[in-house]
Amino acid sequence: MSEYDDTGSSNGSEEESFEELFESYMKDMKDDLRIGEQIKGEIIAITRDSVFVKTGTKADGVVDKSELLDSEGSLPYSLGDPVTLYVVAKDESEIRLSKAMTGESGINQLYEAYRSKIPVHGRVTETCKGGFRVQVMGKSAFCPVSQIDTTYVENPENYVGADYEFLISRIEEKGRNIVISRRELLNRYMAEQRQEFLKTVSVGDMLEGRITRLMPYGAFVELTAGVEGMVHISEISWSRVEKTEDEVSVNDTVRVKILDISEPEEKEQRQTRISLSIKQAQQDPWQNITKKLEHGDKVEGRVTRCADFGAFVEIVPGVEGLVHVSEMSYKKRVLKAHDMVSPGDVVPVMVKSIDPENRRISLSMKEAEGDPWLNIEQRYQPGQQVAGTIEKKESFGYFVALEPGVVGLLPISKINASPDAKQIENRKVDEQIPVFIENINPAERKISLGVAKESDTQDWQSYQNSNSAGSDMGELGKKLREALKSKK
Repeated sequence: MSEYDDTGSSNGSEEESFEELFESYMKDMKDDLRIGEQIKGEIIAITRDSVFVKTGTKADGVVDKSELLDSEGSLPYSLGDPVTLYVVAKDESEIRLSKAMTGESGINQLYEAYRSKIPVHGRVTETCKGGFRVQVMGKSAFCPVSQIDTTYVENPENYVGADYEFLISRIEEKGRNIVISRRELLNRYMAEQRQEFLKTVSVGDMLEGRITRLMPYGAFVELTAGVEGMVHISEISWSRVEKTEDEVSVNDTVRVKILDISEPEEKEQRQTRISLSIKQAQQDPWQNITKKLEHGDKVEGRVTRCADFGAFVEIVPGVEGLVHVSEMSYKKRVLKAHDMVSPGDVVPVMVKSIDPENRRISLSMKEAEGDPWLNIEQRYQPGQQVAGTIEKKESFGYFVALEPGVVGLLPISKINASPDAKQIENRKVDEQIPVFIENINPAERKISLGVAKESDTQDWQSYQNSNSAGSDMGELGKKLREALKSKK
C-alpha cells in the first residue's frame, strides 16, 4: 500500500504538523501583559472606529482609531504596519491599547507610569504661578512653564484647554503632589524622529530647511521637526559675509547641502552634529567665469577688504579680484591701499588676467581710468612752455606735475643756470613754476624740463587759449598773424 493517500498527503502528517505549529505558536505567545506595559505590535485589522493589533499574547489588542490619526485627520498606517502602544486595560478576551495612559485610573497606575516613564494624557485647565494646572487621570498635576514646550512660552494662556501627553517627573504624598513634563516627552519624540531622519540622509544630499536662529558665527537650519544643522558664516554665500544677519533672516527657507554628519563621542551629552552649506547648494560662480569676463573688460566692483599690498574687489557675486597698489593710480604714487579706497567703495576696474584654476583675477583701477601718458606727444611738444606744479624737491632736481599723472624732471643744473635761480629755490612744494618741454620719452614715461620765464609762459598760455576758443577764432587768428608778418 502506498505511503501517500489519494490527496498526495502523508497519512496523519498534516494533522500532526498543524498541532506542532499551533503549540509552537502558543509557546511564543506571552502569558500576560501588565497594565502600563509598552508593546510593539502589528496591525491586523482596521475598522471604522478601531484598529486591532497583534500583541504577542493569546488576546489581540485594540486601540481607538482616533488616537492614531495624524494632524490632517488621516490614518498613516496600513495592515501589517508596526505600532508602539501602551496597555491601559485588559480582560480575558481583549486588551485595550493607547498611545498614553488615560482615564480615571488608580494611584497604582500613576506610580507605574512614573516608574516606567509611560506617557499620561492630560488637559491643561488653568495657568498658575510658575506654570500650569493639568488634569491627569483624575488627579491635579503641576507642569512648570519651562516644561510645557521645547521653545520659550510667550503667551501661557494659549495652552489652556489643550490636551497633551506628559511624563510624570515626580509623584509624592500618594498622588497629592504630582509634577509633570511635556518637554521631556517632546525631546524623546524628537530624538526618535532625529534617528529615523538620519537613517535617510547622507553627506552630499541637498535639502530644504528653515532658518531658526542666527549667531555671529553662522545660522541654524531646521531640516525636519527636531533636527537642526548649522551653516557656518563662511558657508552662507560665495560672497564675503561680515555679519550673518546681512545675508539671511529667521524663518527664511533655504536650500542646503549636507557637508558632514558627526556622531557625538558621548551620546548622553551631545546630539549628532550636522554641518550644512547654503553656498554649495548653489552654482559655483567661478564656473565658466571666462565666459563672463575676459582680458580688457572694464567693470565696476565693490571693495571687500584692504591690505597694505592692495585691495580685493568683488566684480561678480562671489568672485573677487586683486588690485595691487601699483595698479591703483597713474596720477599719484600709492603706498597703501587704504590711501585710495575703503571697504564698501564701488570702483571702476579693468580685468588684466584671469586664472580660474587658482581662483585669481588681477585687476587695475588705473587702466580703467585711462593712461594720462596716452597720446602725450599730441599734447606736449619740445619747446612748449607750460605752468607746472612742484610735486617733490630732490637734491638732483624738482619733479614737476604738468597734469594729473604726468610728471617731468627739472634738473638742478637747469635751475642753477637760470638767472632766477634764487627765486626758483624759494618756491615750495605745490607751488606753480614756469617750465618748457625739452624732451619727451613716452616709452620710458620721462619728460625733461627747462626753466621758462613767467611772462613767456603767460604769453604762451594766452596764445593757446585763443587758439582753443573755437575753430573760427583759430582760423581768424592765424590769418591776422600772417597779415602782420607780411607787413613786417
